Amino acid sequence: MKKIGLTGGIGSGKTTIAHMLEAMSYPVYYSDFQSKELCDHDEGIRSQLILLCGDKAYEDGQLNRPYLSECIFSNPELRLKVNEIIHPVVRKDFEDWTLKQTSPLIFNEAAILFETGAYQQFDAVVLVCAPTSHRIERVMLRDLSTKSSVEQRIQSQWTDEQKRTLTDLCIENDGSHPLLIQVEDILQRLLA
Repeated sequence: MKKIGLTGGIGSGKTTIAHMLEAMSYPVYYSDFQSKELCDHDEGIRSQLILLCGDKAYEDGQLNRPYLSECIFSNPELRLKVNEIIHPVVRKDFEDWTLKQTSPLIFNEAAILFETGAYQQFDAVVLVCAPTSHRIERVMLRDLSTKSSVEQRIQSQWTDEQKRTLTDLCIENDGSHPLLIQVEDILQRLLA
C-alpha cells in the first residue's frame, strides 16, 4: 500500500480531485475535515488551545473558529504553536485510519503538507495548482469571504512554486487542462 499526500493551496481544487479519486474507489482521508472534528471533540487539543488562546477559544463546546483564525492569521508564532498542538493528533488519526485500508493507493488530502514537513511521511505527493485569481474567486464563493481575507490566508501558505520543487506530480486546475486525464495519468505513474 502506498500512502499519497494530496495537497494544494486554499482554493486550488484539491477536494475536487479527492472526490474524483473516491469515485474511482481510492480511499481518501480528509485531514482538514478530521482536524475540525478532532478540535471539537479531542480533550487534549481543547485543553491546550484554551491554555494557549484563552477561554474564548471554545464556545458552547465547539472550537471558536473565527476567534482562533483572527488570532493565528495575524501571528505566525501563535499559528505555529497551534499547529504543533493539532497536527500530531491528526497524524495519529490518519495512521489509525490507514490500518483499516486495503487499497494499493490511499490518499491524505491536506492543505499544508509541505509547510508542516508532513510531506516526508508519504510515498509520493500530488500537488494541485491553480492561478491565484481562480483560488480567490473559489474561496470567496465557497466561504462567503472577503477578497482581503482570502488573500491573507493564501499568503500564510507556501506558493505553488515553492511546493513544485518538492514534487513532480502536479495537477493543473486552471480550467484549460482536463482534470480526469491528469488524474488518470498520475494514478498510472503511482501504480507502476
